[in-house]
Amino acid sequence: MDAARSLGAATALVALAAGALGVGGGLGADFSVKAVLLFGLLAGLVWWCLFAPEVPPHPHARFGSANRVTLLRLGVAALLAALFGEALPPLAVWAVVVLATATALLDAVDGPLARRSGLASAFGARFDMETDALFTLVLCALVWQAGQAGPWVLASGLMRYAFVAAALAWPWLASTLPGSRRRQTVCVVQITTLIVCLGPIVPPAMAAALAAASLVLLTLSFAIDIRFLHRAKPMET
Repeated sequence: MDAARSLGAATALVALAAGALGVGGGLGADFSVKAVLLFGLLAGLVWWCLFAPEVPPHPHARFGSANRVTLLRLGVAALLAALFGEALPPLAVWAVVVLATATALLDAVDGPLARRSGLASAFGARFDMETDALFTLVLCALVWQAGQAGPWVLASGLMRYAFVAAALAWPWLASTLPGSRRRQTVCVVQITTLIVCLGPIVPPAMAAALAAASLVLLTLSFAIDIRFLHRAKPMET
């Protein structure tokens, strides 16, 4: 199956990159193990989602180049997540900033690629959104680890997961939201701000202020969506 080949190739690529960074980058074998295990877990989750009835479907026989781009971004997110707990010199932090920036730019590729190839799907859109959410959480953790902001910065990365958890108690929160340019813009601003905060030349006070401002913006965006869903929920009888 095309999806299985894509997931297998991505896992091998992440393992090679993790090994190279572990040895050549001086991060050690524990980093490589963390990265491979984390991506293996994520790849398994993607595989399960392809067939789970609860997840929006991917009705195409091919996994598609757009989903492969998203899978590449997921692999980078796993590599960056494995850096949590590692001591990074300033040069390595700059490498993280460059890699995170390149990954963020790839987010503008998968959507148009899916539409151009005729392989757009609800699964692909959800895959892209959840990868963005994980990438945001990883960046928050790295900003906190770098001492650029306090643990409160994790709220930006955890907000999506808190929203999903809240939908278990209030099912109307799980209703479909219409497409929103505002939501996309806030996501871009959030990720861009966190990457800027990671820059070693950015003073911690400035990084904390930028992260706080983007958190307020994200909170307002979620509040707008929650208000819309609340107004649209079925009337109780």
